[in-house]
Amino acid sequence: MSKILKEVEAANQKYAASFGEKGNLPMPPGRKFAILTCMDARLDPAKYAGLSEGDAHVIRNAGGRASNDAIRSLVISHKLLGTNEWFVIHHTNCGMETFTNDVISGLLTGNLETATIDENGWRNLKNGGGSPEGKYINWLTIKNLEDSVREDVQRIRKHPLVSTSVSIYGYIFDVKTGKINAVEGAVA
Repeated sequence: MSKILKEVEAANQKYAASFGEKGNLPMPPGRKFAILTCMDARLDPAKYAGLSEGDAHVIRNAGGRASNDAIRSLVISHKLLGTNEWFVIHHTNCGMETFTNDVISGLLTGNLETATIDENGWRNLKNGGGSPEGKYINWLTIKNLEDSVREDVQRIRKHPLVSTSVSIYGYIFDVKTGKINAVEGAVA
């Protein structure tokens, strides 16, 4: 059993011991909003948005991008669980700004193990055992943070399954200050 596995199981035992009335929370989020944000470990939506269990839906992926699956989750959040406001929150110093579709596709073609980055860019530590399948995926990398937020807000807003009654707001979380900053032109 790995050290991490033991730590997670021990933390869950402690959490479950004081779970109490949280088991009675209703399925729909109490504050009726959802956040689409990045999976980056430095971001804690519960803290930066003042959430408790049961308050909001939080959808996370690499970059906090409006992928088909993120939109699927947002549509379910509204249609079946009543959210009426959605926040798209990207962040400064995002790893999705450090590569392109071609870079990750090339890395995956060479090897499937963890790559490294240095002053010369991304590179594999080993060769062999890769797959060219990565070239068929749009990795939704980020060239410009503000533009990516505006793009995602507009993609969501224009999606034929998104109700015009849902308010959508675009922000950038600053990993140095903890502040969320509105992106001009990213409110729909």
